[in-house]
Amino acid sequence: MARLQAGNIPLNKEWQAFEEIVGSSTRLLAGLLASRKLEIDLPKDLPLLHFDAVLLERVLCNLLENAAKYSPEGSRIQLVARTRDSFLEVAVGNDGAGFPVDRLDQVFELFARGEQEPAVAGTGLGLAICKAIIIAHAGTIVAENRPGGAWVRFTLPLGTPPAMEEEATR
Repeated sequence: MARLQAGNIPLNKEWQAFEEIVGSSTRLLAGLLASRKLEIDLPKDLPLLHFDAVLLERVLCNLLENAAKYSPEGSRIQLVARTRDSFLEVAVGNDGAGFPVDRLDQVFELFARGEQEPAVAGTGLGLAICKAIIIAHAGTIVAENRPGGAWVRFTLPLGTPPAMEEEATR
């Protein structure tokens, strides 16, 4: 975490499909997510993005894990992505109690927890790690409450993927 915050971790960025890390993240958390109704809404025409897949997978896993931890079994978890202007906006939401209103601006701080004395295990590093990774990718991240739950939204710059080279024909 200290290296991420100091900007000392080189990013292994490649042009790749965001859908791939959505798939790998949900497979990694299949057991935890099995007791929730996972709704994934990704446009079919998402462009390639320039990101570090290992780190972005960590962000999605942290957000999905938190969404499951802080929502009742059988409830809905949503993962939605949309392009907006020059960014991809990704939102992970749940049907749960939401963030404490008086500490909403502190949830991304180190060791911050969603609840004063939570009944779920954790160290309070997940959202701080997410923030450091998203900022390292020149994005933004926010937490917000909504009726019946919460959202964490982050953005990533779209950029311009390199032109695809046509295969040489023999």
